[in-house]
Amino acid sequence: MSGASGTPYAAAVLRALLQAGESVDLVVSRASRLTLLDETGISFRDAHWRDDLREWLSRGADGKPDTFTVDLDGVRHWSAGDLAAGPSSGSYPSKGMLIVPASTACVAGVALGLSKDLLQRAASVTLKERRPLVVAVRETPLNGQTLRHLVSLDDAGATVVPASPAFYAGATHIQDLVDFVAGRVLDAAGVGHTLYRRWKGELGGGASPSRTA
Repeated sequence: MSGASGTPYAAAVLRALLQAGESVDLVVSRASRLTLLDETGISFRDAHWRDDLREWLSRGADGKPDTFTVDLDGVRHWSAGDLAAGPSSGSYPSKGMLIVPASTACVAGVALGLSKDLLQRAASVTLKERRPLVVAVRETPLNGQTLRHLVSLDDAGATVVPASPAFYAGATHIQDLVDFVAGRVLDAAGVGHTLYRRWKGELGGGASPSRTA
């Protein structure tokens, strides 16, 4: 999780991964902690990460507390400054990596192979080991430099998933829009979920009864 706006996307992806029975190695960058505090009022602290994470994941995209029930048994947290952490090595077992949301600074760092923190190092390891890397970039507009970095990531084997909600799934709540993006991230990673209504080739399927009456 990098410092871009879009913490509800990260929460939705984390909840869905855990619901799918996946184990998660969580890295929360320093910049993302500022964004999380700004968007939710929650301080993410290494010493109390489990309590802080549970409070965050239990909230809906609208900020309402106790919207979701979460089990954190499958989560292992690594400090972003810990370059000796498990995910920093290619021998550490992993199915792949999801960066949600991905800031343009994070995109640049990964594309250039800077490895300045554990997030970037783990991404570099994921690419060199030819494991799936999904980058959910959240920024607009995108300048030429960032676009070139995204092309470099695509060339290196990463999948770029812009955090762009669609509306054909019949969204009626902000959580629906968030879940669509989270679902597309999980689709790219090959993780099963039921976060959004899939397109079935039937026009009008996403319209609510109130809009079609």
